[in-house]
Amino acid sequence: MKITEYIQRANKTLFSFEILPPLKGQSLQDMLAGIEPLMEFDPPFVDVTYHREEYIYKQHPGGLLQKISTKKRPGTVGICAALMNRFHVEPVPHLLCGGFSKEETENALIDLEFIGVQNVLALRGDADKSEGRFIAEKDGHAYASELVKQIINMNKGIYLHDETESGFQTNFCVGVAGYPEKHFEAPSLSYDLKYLQAKIQAGASYVVTQMFFDNQKYFDYVKRIREAGYDIPVIPGLKPITTLSQIVNLPRTFFLDLPDALMIELEKCKSNAAVKEVGIEWAIHQSKELVKAGVPSLHYYTMSKAESTYKIAKEVF
Repeated sequence: MKITEYIQRANKTLFSFEILPPLKGQSLQDMLAGIEPLMEFDPPFVDVTYHREEYIYKQHPGGLLQKISTKKRPGTVGICAALMNRFHVEPVPHLLCGGFSKEETENALIDLEFIGVQNVLALRGDADKSEGRFIAEKDGHAYASELVKQIINMNKGIYLHDETESGFQTNFCVGVAGYPEKHFEAPSLSYDLKYLQAKIQAGASYVVTQMFFDNQKYFDYVKRIREAGYDIPVIPGLKPITTLSQIVNLPRTFFLDLPDALMIELEKCKSNAAVKEVGIEWAIHQSKELVKAGVPSLHYYTMSKAESTYKIAKEVF
């Protein structure tokens, strides 16, 4: 079933979360067992991240370095199938512009359609770590709105090449990312909204936000979307802080603010265990306020670690 259908049929705020594929060489079963406690809260869907290639350098005799492309977290399609089989939930695989050609995207969508996936999240993705800015692949997409358009075209039976057999249509519900504190590359909040509008106009059906720690920024963001004339669901994304390093790394990596009230409590912490407790309590407060406001779902960025999210959900759902 499509995410929008779950939201339309629900009479309460839904619970959902995002997982990372295991690193190459690690067990899928360990990851599935790790998130199993969260199934107590009946998530209708689970997001599965997708990752572009990375480059490593292999040294050969004589000191020659060879640049090798590798994917450290493969297996998104297989994980989707495993989630459907083991937990009977809707998987929402991420699709990226970065690192993928239009042809590779088309083939991935066909694979997903064949295993019964009905929902995807279309993202531009990050720049290659070796490059200072995002550069589209040759014959790839530069913007998430272009990726959304390709997915919607396949829903209409339109493929990249004229010689493709016509008639088969996919049936994907397409979600996109939203940024309550704006994407770091956008010059302003108003320009960031224009990029979101382009994705909605291309055919996106719902929005999942980047993490935030100040609910007012989410409320203001939704208000701007509504004032622009769009009534699609906007799902808030939440992440509990769990380590001392995240106090610095989250604002630097995701270009977001930590509220003063949260920082006052975090500055008292001398250990990761203390930080985790503060992070859980803050996320519980955020979650309860958002539920009271009637948000469609609370979406947690778990990094495939269930402990903190379980404690939050136990208090909220």
